[in-house]
Amino acid sequence: MSDEAPFLVVGLGNPGKEYAGNRHNVGFMVAELLASRTGGKFGRAKRTQAEVAEGRLGFGGPKLILVKPLTFMNLSGAPVVALSQFFKVPVAHVIAVHDELDVPYGQVRAKRGGGEGGHNGLRSMSKSLASKEYARVRFGIGRPPGRQEPADYVLSDFSAAERKELDFLVDRAADVTEAIVLEGVEWAQNKYHGS
Repeated sequence: MSDEAPFLVVGLGNPGKEYAGNRHNVGFMVAELLASRTGGKFGRAKRTQAEVAEGRLGFGGPKLILVKPLTFMNLSGAPVVALSQFFKVPVAHVIAVHDELDVPYGQVRAKRGGGEGGHNGLRSMSKSLASKEYARVRFGIGRPPGRQEPADYVLSDFSAAERKELDFLVDRAADVTEAIVLEGVEWAQNKYHGS
């Protein structure tokens, strides 16, 4: 198992304390939980605008390279492609963890490929990787209430009601990510999409 290519798990978000609790930063939250589960510690990657943690899923299991790009969302692709080349990770082993307006809050969805749904982090990754065929863990945040602009909504913090469930949902998104690594996207969809 250890000879196989590692998996590059990209938690999408924006760097800086002021963004830490934003809906747009759930990717960072999931990446941090995965680092604690696998014994990895985030540190600044040399010559790359990203924080990286390395770990394994279980003893002798698949290697994970966990990434938090520090470029801001719109430019996430550059550090992702640099790290995928450095660690020799094929696109099929790249997983983006991101907030998703088109999925209701409380749901986590897995998929491979497809469009970016207006998500600038995904758009930047697709462009830099010259492919959309990476896996995605879509953390549902739902649509903004009333007439609130989506751009303002994603950069706002979770509501008090949402925060009650947030830890559980971040945990679930980490489970979905691990399922994709261990069993594949289709298996993860079958296991987690019904609930």
